[in-house]
Amino acid sequence: MEGADRRSAPQAGQAGGQPAIAAVRPGAPEWAAAASDNAVIESFWGRVQTELLNRRRWRTRIELANALFEYLEIFHNRRRRHNSLGMLTPIEYEKLHAPATA
Repeated sequence: MEGADRRSAPQAGQAGGQPAIAAVRPGAPEWAAAASDNAVIESFWGRVQTELLNRRRWRTRIELANALFEYLEIFHNRRRRHNSLGMLTPIEYEKLHAPATA
């Protein structure tokens, strides 16, 4: 296609292009893969927005990046109760299920 603008060509996942899911999971129905892939991340970002982002404003991107790091590494991964762990924090779960040492 001589003279065609390459940016206007449909990309994977856009209307007129191949679904992005087909490239990742050949033969999988697009709606099933999209629902399962998006549900977890949508839930996570909804929780981050409720527990962190809606509570204050940051003056710089560095402050925001540090707040996100602290939320993820200190609170979410260590102290927040997780449904998949029986509503225990990861630390409580590890203590409960740690093998007995002599």
